[in-house]
Amino acid sequence: MKTVLRRYAAILGNLRNTRDRFCGGYKENPSTMEMLQRAASIPHVTGIELVGSWDIRPNNVKEMKMALSDAGLTCVSIIPDLFAHKRFWKGSYSASNSGVRQLALDYTRKMCDIAGELNCKTLNIWPGQDGYDYLLCSDYERAREWLCESVGTLAIEFPEVQFALEYKPKEPRTHSYLARMADTLLRAQDTGRPNVGVTIDTGHAFVAVENVSEAIVLAKRAGNRLFHLHFNDNYTTTDDDMIAGMVHSVCYIEMLYWLDRCGYKGWFSMDQYPYRENAVNAIGESILWLRQFDCVVQKHRQQIDQLVAADDAVATSRFLRSVLFQC
Repeated sequence: MKTVLRRYAAILGNLRNTRDRFCGGYKENPSTMEMLQRAASIPHVTGIELVGSWDIRPNNVKEMKMALSDAGLTCVSIIPDLFAHKRFWKGSYSASNSGVRQLALDYTRKMCDIAGELNCKTLNIWPGQDGYDYLLCSDYERAREWLCESVGTLAIEFPEVQFALEYKPKEPRTHSYLARMADTLLRAQDTGRPNVGVTIDTGHAFVAVENVSEAIVLAKRAGNRLFHLHFNDNYTTTDDDMIAGMVHSVCYIEMLYWLDRCGYKGWFSMDQYPYRENAVNAIGESILWLRQFDCVVQKHRQQIDQLVAADDAVATSRFLRSVLFQC
């Protein structure tokens, strides 16, 4: 069986008190350093993602760098907070207000500088407020142009940084400008910069009714633009951020197969909202599911190659039953 080297990470905020629009919190809120210690205790986790303003700011970079080193963790990505502050209530890079667009650019520049200090190569860009809610209220053409222009400007100024655009079809807006793999790839290519690519959040892709494996291939064919991955699960109607693999088990087997075929070498990062579950255990379960699916793919790689080539649904069904169920 082929041995595949995987690098697992978690978003630090997944370990804090997670809240929804009904309840302000289901748990006590640990400190940043407590969360780092908890993250380091999760088996196989060696990387961490930090959210700008929440976890990392210009005034705590040295402290964070030392804490990461002490915990044995690598900062694999910084996520600029372009979604939680009311100043971006009608968009960041695509806001019709030029002052807000400039504010978003300047803020992201600070995050790029911090990434350099932490030896972090990736900025995971999720402009969650960049979209619209009602018809005849948005200039779709100009908004997309502003978004592309902003990201392109950043990519030119920081050529050593990978800008990974994370797409999601809706929430917090009813429609997002970065909604699916295809339109996000178009935005990335429109910048004309090789350091602009895509993050696949599996839950976002499920809500977008995408086949994640096909999305992986699209990014490969567009010039190896799959820069980063977030793993979670849901029932396809809402971004539930559940334990990866508990709903879309077969999808995950196919997904790992195609990640290998397309030569993805990046991080496997967990992005969950364990509202009522122990966060350390829930994130750990996602990783264990992924490792189990990896075991299936590597052990049966040649057989899966043959099944994909044969295009025989019955044969594939027999195979999946044989590897998923032993009773």
